[in-house]
Amino acid sequence: MSGLAPDSANPQNYYASISDFLKFDRPVAWRENGRYAEQALRSIENVPQVGLYLRGKSVRKLEEEDFSDIVLAGLSITLDPMNAGTLGLDAQSVDTYTWSILHPETENFSRRTTALVVNRKVRDANFRRAVCEAYENRCAVTGLRIVDGGGRSEVQAAHIQPVSFGGPDVVQNGIALCATVHWLFDRHLISIGEDYRILTCKDKIPSELRQLFAQHSNRVLLPADSRLWPRQTYLEKHRMQFLQLNIGEANGAVSSD
Repeated sequence: MSGLAPDSANPQNYYASISDFLKFDRPVAWRENGRYAEQALRSIENVPQVGLYLRGKSVRKLEEEDFSDIVLAGLSITLDPMNAGTLGLDAQSVDTYTWSILHPETENFSRRTTALVVNRKVRDANFRRAVCEAYENRCAVTGLRIVDGGGRSEVQAAHIQPVSFGGPDVVQNGIALCATVHWLFDRHLISIGEDYRILTCKDKIPSELRQLFAQHSNRVLLPADSRLWPRQTYLEKHRMQFLQLNIGEANGAVSSD
Protein backbone atom coordinates (compact mmCIF):
# COMPACT_ATOMS: atom_id res chain seq x y z
CA MET A 1 0.00 0.00 0.00
CA SER A 2 1.08 3.57 -0.60
CA GLY A 3 1.63 5.87 2.34
CA LEU A 4 4.07 7.41 4.80
CA ALA A 5 5.52 5.79 7.89
CA PRO A 6 7.74 7.47 10.52
CA ASP A 7 11.34 6.38 10.86
CA SER A 8 11.62 4.67 14.27
CA ALA A 9 15.25 5.80 14.53
CA ASN A 10 14.47 9.43 13.75
CA PRO A 11 10.87 10.68 14.23
CA GLN A 12 11.63 13.70 12.04
CA ASN A 13 12.12 11.42 9.01
CA TYR A 14 9.57 9.32 7.13
CA TYR A 15 9.57 6.38 4.77
CA ALA A 16 7.42 6.61 1.65
CA SER A 17 5.78 3.39 0.47
CA ILE A 18 4.68 3.28 -3.17
CA SER A 19 2.59 0.35 -4.38
CA ASP A 20 1.96 1.46 -7.96
CA PHE A 21 4.16 3.43 -10.32
CA LEU A 22 4.97 3.77 -13.99
CA LYS A 23 8.58 2.97 -14.73
CA PHE A 24 10.36 5.23 -17.21
CA ASP A 25 11.69 3.83 -20.46
CA ARG A 26 15.06 5.29 -19.55
CA PRO A 27 16.64 7.20 -16.66
CA VAL A 28 16.33 10.97 -16.92
CA ALA A 29 19.52 12.78 -15.94
CA TRP A 30 19.20 15.73 -13.61
CA ARG A 31 21.48 17.62 -16.02
CA GLU A 32 21.70 17.07 -19.77
CA ASN A 33 23.77 19.11 -22.24
CA GLY A 34 24.59 21.56 -19.48
CA ARG A 35 20.93 22.22 -18.64
CA TYR A 36 19.45 21.27 -15.27
CA ALA A 37 16.03 19.65 -15.25
CA GLU A 38 14.86 21.83 -12.35
CA GLN A 39 14.10 25.53 -12.57
CA ALA A 40 15.52 26.12 -9.07
CA LEU A 41 18.91 24.81 -10.21
CA ARG A 42 18.83 26.64 -13.54
CA SER A 43 18.37 29.91 -11.68
CA ILE A 44 21.69 29.49 -9.84
CA GLU A 45 24.30 31.39 -11.85
CA ASN A 46 27.30 30.20 -9.86
CA VAL A 47 27.44 26.45 -10.66
CA PRO A 48 29.51 25.49 -7.57
CA GLN A 49 26.64 26.84 -5.47
CA VAL A 50 24.34 24.09 -6.79
CA GLY A 51 25.89 21.56 -4.40
CA LEU A 52 25.31 23.86 -1.45
CA TYR A 53 21.71 24.42 -2.49
CA LEU A 54 21.07 20.66 -2.66
CA ARG A 55 22.32 19.87 0.85
CA GLY A 56 19.49 18.43 2.91
CA LYS A 57 17.07 18.67 -0.03
CA SER A 58 16.80 15.13 -1.32
CA VAL A 59 13.07 15.77 -1.86
CA ARG A 60 12.36 18.97 -3.78
CA LYS A 61 9.35 20.66 -5.33
CA LEU A 62 9.22 20.65 -9.12
CA GLU A 63 7.64 23.27 -11.31
CA GLU A 64 4.76 21.84 -13.36
CA GLU A 65 6.57 22.43 -16.65
CA ASP A 66 9.74 20.71 -15.37
CA PHE A 67 7.74 17.74 -14.11
CA SER A 68 6.05 17.42 -17.49
CA ASP A 69 9.38 17.61 -19.33
CA ILE A 70 10.88 14.90 -17.09
CA VAL A 71 7.91 12.57 -17.59
CA LEU A 72 7.91 13.07 -21.36
CA ALA A 73 11.67 12.44 -21.48
CA GLY A 74 11.32 9.33 -19.33
CA LEU A 75 8.56 7.93 -21.56
CA SER A 76 10.14 9.11 -24.81
CA ILE A 77 10.41 5.60 -26.30
CA THR A 78 6.82 4.65 -25.49
CA LEU A 79 5.52 8.00 -26.76
CA ASP A 80 7.69 8.15 -29.88
CA PRO A 81 5.29 8.30 -32.88
CA MET A 82 7.63 5.92 -34.70
CA ASN A 83 6.73 3.23 -32.14
CA ALA A 84 2.97 3.87 -32.09
CA GLY A 85 2.16 0.96 -34.38
CA THR A 86 4.28 -1.60 -32.56
CA LEU A 87 3.01 -0.53 -29.12
CA GLY A 88 -0.66 -0.13 -30.00
CA LEU A 89 -0.79 3.65 -29.70
CA ASP A 90 -1.65 4.35 -33.33
CA ALA A 91 -4.91 5.97 -34.44
CA GLN A 92 -6.50 2.59 -35.20
CA SER A 93 -5.75 1.21 -31.72
CA VAL A 94 -6.63 3.97 -29.26
CA ASP A 95 -9.81 5.78 -28.30
CA THR A 96 -10.45 9.45 -29.04
CA TYR A 97 -9.51 10.60 -25.54
CA THR A 98 -6.18 8.75 -25.52
CA TRP A 99 -5.38 10.14 -28.96
CA SER A 100 -6.09 13.67 -27.70
CA ILE A 101 -3.56 13.40 -24.87
CA LEU A 102 -0.97 11.80 -27.12
CA HIS A 103 -1.41 14.60 -29.67
CA PRO A 104 -2.70 17.65 -27.74
CA GLU A 105 -3.77 20.76 -29.66
CA THR A 106 -2.90 22.99 -26.70
CA GLU A 107 -0.36 22.34 -23.97
CA ASN A 108 -1.55 22.04 -20.38
CA PHE A 109 1.47 20.61 -18.59
CA SER A 110 -0.09 19.40 -15.38
CA ARG A 111 -3.31 18.01 -16.85
CA ARG A 112 -1.67 16.25 -19.81
CA THR A 113 1.10 14.67 -17.72
CA THR A 114 -1.35 13.34 -15.15
CA ALA A 115 -3.58 11.98 -17.92
CA LEU A 116 -0.64 10.22 -19.59
CA VAL A 117 0.69 8.41 -16.52
CA VAL A 118 -2.72 7.06 -15.49
CA ASN A 119 -4.01 6.22 -18.96
CA ARG A 120 -4.40 2.45 -19.37
CA LYS A 121 -3.46 2.44 -23.06
CA VAL A 122 -0.24 4.32 -22.34
CA ARG A 123 0.58 2.14 -19.34
CA ASP A 124 -0.09 -1.01 -21.37
CA ALA A 125 2.18 0.26 -24.14
CA ASN A 126 4.94 1.05 -21.65
CA PHE A 127 4.50 -2.38 -20.01
CA ARG A 128 4.43 -4.19 -23.35
CA ARG A 129 7.59 -2.48 -24.55
CA ALA A 130 9.52 -3.33 -21.38
CA VAL A 131 8.34 -6.96 -21.15
CA CYS A 132 8.78 -7.80 -24.84
CA GLU A 133 12.23 -6.22 -24.81
CA ALA A 134 13.24 -8.23 -21.71
CA TYR A 135 12.15 -11.48 -23.41
CA GLU A 136 13.60 -10.47 -26.79
CA ASN A 137 10.12 -10.70 -28.36
CA ARG A 138 10.03 -14.44 -27.69
CA CYS A 139 7.19 -16.38 -26.06
CA ALA A 140 8.49 -17.60 -22.70
CA VAL A 141 6.51 -20.86 -22.95
CA THR A 142 6.77 -21.94 -26.60
CA GLY A 143 9.99 -20.15 -27.51
CA LEU A 144 8.38 -18.79 -30.69
CA ARG A 145 9.52 -15.39 -31.95
CA ILE A 146 7.43 -13.83 -34.70
CA VAL A 147 7.81 -10.19 -35.79
CA ASP A 148 5.76 -8.78 -38.67
CA GLY A 149 7.02 -6.55 -41.46
CA GLY A 150 6.16 -3.45 -39.45
CA GLY A 151 8.33 -4.54 -36.56
CA ARG A 152 5.43 -5.50 -34.31
CA SER A 153 6.06 -8.61 -32.24
CA GLU A 154 3.43 -11.35 -32.14
CA VAL A 155 4.02 -11.93 -28.42
CA GLN A 156 1.94 -10.13 -25.83
CA ALA A 157 2.88 -8.84 -22.39
CA ALA A 158 0.85 -10.77 -19.82
CA HIS A 159 0.41 -9.57 -16.25
CA ILE A 160 1.07 -12.38 -13.76
CA GLN A 161 -0.97 -10.69 -11.03
CA PRO A 162 -3.76 -8.81 -12.85
CA VAL A 163 -3.95 -5.04 -12.60
CA SER A 164 -7.53 -5.45 -11.39
CA PHE A 165 -6.15 -7.28 -8.34
CA GLY A 166 -3.38 -4.82 -7.57
CA GLY A 167 -0.73 -6.14 -9.94
CA PRO A 168 1.79 -3.43 -10.90
CA ASP A 169 2.95 -2.56 -14.40
CA VAL A 170 6.53 -3.75 -13.86
CA VAL A 171 8.54 -6.31 -15.83
CA GLN A 172 8.79 -8.61 -12.79
CA ASN A 173 5.00 -8.89 -12.84
CA GLY A 174 4.99 -9.69 -16.54
CA ILE A 175 5.85 -12.45 -18.96
CA ALA A 176 5.94 -12.49 -22.76
CA LEU A 177 3.45 -14.97 -24.20
CA CYS A 178 1.98 -15.69 -27.62
CA ALA A 179 -1.75 -15.05 -27.89
CA THR A 180 -2.91 -18.65 -27.33
CA VAL A 181 -0.66 -19.20 -24.33
CA HIS A 182 -1.67 -15.81 -22.92
CA TRP A 183 -5.31 -16.93 -23.08
CA LEU A 184 -4.45 -20.18 -21.25
CA PHE A 185 -2.38 -18.33 -18.64
CA ASP A 186 -5.08 -15.75 -17.88
CA ARG A 187 -7.59 -18.57 -17.36
CA HIS A 188 -5.22 -20.48 -15.10
CA LEU A 189 -5.06 -23.50 -17.38
CA ILE A 190 -1.29 -23.23 -17.16
CA SER A 191 0.95 -21.70 -14.51
CA ILE A 192 4.61 -21.55 -13.46
CA GLY A 193 6.23 -23.43 -10.59
CA GLU A 194 8.80 -22.16 -8.10
CA ASP A 195 11.53 -23.69 -10.29
CA TYR A 196 10.04 -21.94 -13.35
CA ARG A 197 8.67 -25.20 -14.73
CA ILE A 198 5.46 -25.00 -16.73
CA LEU A 199 2.45 -26.39 -14.88
CA THR A 200 -0.41 -27.62 -17.05
CA CYS A 201 -3.77 -29.28 -16.63
CA LYS A 202 -3.24 -32.05 -19.16
CA ASP A 203 -6.85 -32.79 -19.98
CA LYS A 204 -7.45 -29.14 -20.90
CA ILE A 205 -4.37 -28.47 -23.04
CA PRO A 206 -4.17 -29.93 -26.58
CA SER A 207 -1.31 -32.40 -26.92
CA GLU A 208 0.00 -30.49 -29.96
CA LEU A 209 0.50 -27.43 -27.79
CA ARG A 210 2.04 -29.38 -24.90
CA GLN A 211 4.65 -30.71 -27.34
CA LEU A 212 5.87 -27.14 -27.83
CA PHE A 213 6.30 -26.82 -24.07
CA ALA A 214 8.44 -29.96 -23.98
CA GLN A 215 10.96 -28.49 -26.41
CA HIS A 216 12.35 -26.40 -23.57
CA SER A 217 12.41 -29.07 -20.86
CA ASN A 218 9.10 -27.68 -19.62
CA ARG A 219 10.77 -24.56 -18.26
CA VAL A 220 9.88 -21.04 -19.26
CA LEU A 221 12.48 -19.01 -21.10
CA LEU A 222 13.68 -16.19 -18.86
CA PRO A 223 15.27 -12.79 -19.53
CA ALA A 224 19.06 -12.70 -19.73
CA ASP A 225 19.00 -10.19 -16.87
CA SER A 226 17.95 -12.13 -13.76
CA ARG A 227 16.70 -8.91 -12.15
CA LEU A 228 13.85 -9.00 -14.68
CA TRP A 229 12.73 -12.56 -13.93
CA PRO A 230 9.13 -13.01 -12.72
CA ARG A 231 8.91 -12.30 -9.01
CA GLN A 232 7.97 -15.30 -6.92
CA THR A 233 5.35 -13.41 -4.92
CA TYR A 234 3.36 -12.77 -8.11
CA LEU A 235 3.90 -16.31 -9.41
CA GLU A 236 2.73 -17.80 -6.12
CA LYS A 237 -0.62 -16.00 -6.29
CA HIS A 238 -1.15 -17.15 -9.87
CA ARG A 239 -0.10 -20.70 -9.00
CA MET A 240 -2.50 -20.87 -6.03
CA GLN A 241 -5.42 -20.01 -8.29
CA PHE A 242 -4.24 -22.54 -10.86
CA LEU A 243 -4.12 -25.30 -8.25
CA GLN A 244 -7.47 -24.37 -6.74
CA LEU A 245 -9.12 -24.54 -10.15
CA ASN A 246 -7.48 -27.73 -11.42
CA ILE A 247 -6.48 -30.13 -8.66
CA GLY A 248 -9.09 -32.75 -7.86
CA GLU A 249 -11.10 -32.38 -11.03
CA ALA A 250 -12.35 -35.59 -12.57
CA ASN A 251 -9.95 -37.06 -15.12
CA GLY A 252 -7.69 -34.00 -14.68
CA ALA A 253 -3.98 -34.22 -14.02
CA VAL A 254 -1.78 -31.32 -13.07
CA SER A 255 1.74 -31.89 -14.31
CA SER A 256 5.07 -30.22 -14.87
CA ASP A 257 6.33 -32.90 -17.24
